[in-house]
Amino acid sequence: MEFVHKSVLFDEAIKALNLTDEKIIVDGTAGGGGHSGEIAKTAKRVISIDRDPDAIQVLHERLGDRENVTIVHDNYSNIKSIVADLGIEKIDGLLLDLGVSSFQLDTADRGFSFHKDAPLDMRMSKSGISAKDVVNTYSQEQLADIIFKYGEEKFARRIASNIVKARQDKPIETTFELVDIIKSSMPQKAMRDSHPARRTFQAIRIEVNRELDALSSTLDDAFSVLAPGGRIAIITFHSLEDRMVKERFNEWCKGCTCPKEFPVCVCGNKPKGKTLKAVAPSEKELEENPRARSSRLRIFEKF
Repeated sequence: MEFVHKSVLFDEAIKALNLTDEKIIVDGTAGGGGHSGEIAKTAKRVISIDRDPDAIQVLHERLGDRENVTIVHDNYSNIKSIVADLGIEKIDGLLLDLGVSSFQLDTADRGFSFHKDAPLDMRMSKSGISAKDVVNTYSQEQLADIIFKYGEEKFARRIASNIVKARQDKPIETTFELVDIIKSSMPQKAMRDSHPARRTFQAIRIEVNRELDALSSTLDDAFSVLAPGGRIAIITFHSLEDRMVKERFNEWCKGCTCPKEFPVCVCGNKPKGKTLKAVAPSEKELEENPRARSSRLRIFEKF
């Protein structure tokens, strides 16, 4: 199995972890093992997690013989129990490279890409509800809410309405069937800047994989198992997850929240860490990898 994925902001993410030979690092989105393999060159131990069974197979092929790499088939949202089950009290770093891997996008039968005709799927874990289930069973109101909320698509209601109309004749089963419905729901001028299905496919993928729920719980659990001086480095690919990461990091960095008129602090709140400057891809990287265009690397260090 050829698992090829060009990681965005690769060098910057590795540098952000501030690696030493005494540190335990969790790679929560191990994929084809690019980050994990590089981290393992320096770190004491790497916990490589992925929910995708195809990725797990490749990780065993590529990193299975490294003594300091532990491969875990699970969702990174379970980081707290994963770490506990391995007998680890604290970790020194967490890396999350969010979004869909190049392998998943380029493997047509996974159903992630709107450029390839394939069965509607989009399941990162290959289990649970699929995109086909969402498109064919959710109510018009549910679909409109998801497409608007997770895709920030202003034509969400029209798209949802046309999905429901189309499925009355036959189930919507392929990516191109869905793309055609989306295109028919949008004026021509709205399709000039980017592919008309981009935002709707993003929304359905987020719903299928519960991505924002997983990210939210992971942030809190990762903080609880992070050692002082430890870092969390997260690469985001759209505004919803980037906003969540930014806001949570800023919340941890807040000091006193008492009203300004209070002469002394009574809340006792102190900053729990600091953020480092967010990193965007360079012009050179954007030229080499157009999929990097919306990515950001955010870094938090715990006090």
